[in-house]
Amino acid sequence: MKQFLLIIFFVTSILANGQNRYIKTYGNEKDKTIIFIHGGPSGNATLFEGTTAQKLADLGFYVIAYDRRGEGRSADPNATFTYAEAFQDLNDIYKKYHLKKAILLSHSFGGLVATLYTEKYPQKVNALVLAGALFSQQETYDYILNSVTKTASNKGDSVQLNKIATIEKLNKNSAEYRKACFDLAGENGYFKMPNPTEASKKLYADYEASDFFKTNIRNKNAPLLFYQNEKQNNIDTRSSLKKIKTEGISIYAIYGKEDGIFSSAQITSIKDLVGKNHFALLNNCSHYLFVDQQNEFLSQIAKWLK
Repeated sequence: MKQFLLIIFFVTSILANGQNRYIKTYGNEKDKTIIFIHGGPSGNATLFEGTTAQKLADLGFYVIAYDRRGEGRSADPNATFTYAEAFQDLNDIYKKYHLKKAILLSHSFGGLVATLYTEKYPQKVNALVLAGALFSQQETYDYILNSVTKTASNKGDSVQLNKIATIEKLNKNSAEYRKACFDLAGENGYFKMPNPTEASKKLYADYEASDFFKTNIRNKNAPLLFYQNEKQNNIDTRSSLKKIKTEGISIYAIYGKEDGIFSSAQITSIKDLVGKNHFALLNNCSHYLFVDQQNEFLSQIAKWLK
């Protein structure tokens, strides 16, 4: 099995600057192209690939999944983890597959990458889909801290309150602050759907038993290097999204109603920005919406993009 995985890795990688970059395609190259942009920094596309990529391709899309340079299966000791580098990874994919335009399907931190890329290269993007995607980082951090503080205060949890007080003293433009906020969200179940369905439980179980899960590689140094090398490290991309709309590029936003890292005000703002017909909010759904409510997710994507 290890030998098989190595073969797949090398066959589906692209060589750039002497480094292998993991990339895999699903479906017919004659269909509309969707490039999936994973979260991070330190993320990868394994969960999307192991649960959703082929099913999206079966709906009539040519799906490209990849791991950014230095993240996941795209090991690169020289990666700088900047947006410019992430843009180069995307441009290499466009070049390799002779793409003039593509749909960008972005998740979590990938939403920042996709939005900034679309702003810089509007001529290369057919549509931008924000799927549980970040767009106002400080508001997200503030919401996590404020909501956990409220819960801890109601419970009289002094340990949690002291932890929050320590986090609030950190530099807001640091990897340490980002990690602490998201760790706090994870500890409080903010990334989990409230009532797992039989379908979602099976998807997660099948993924954890798959070869994709075995290659779920996390580069713990990626966030540190990103905050060290990238000046745009705590941003709000709503002005960029408004600019993209003026270019005539369709923007769609799909979020989980129970995604604990976004406030209702944030969700309302992104709905107002993209427009009612370009927005969907999935019930009983958290951050990994393409697994939590996969059928609804796929149905909405097909409705918008077909």
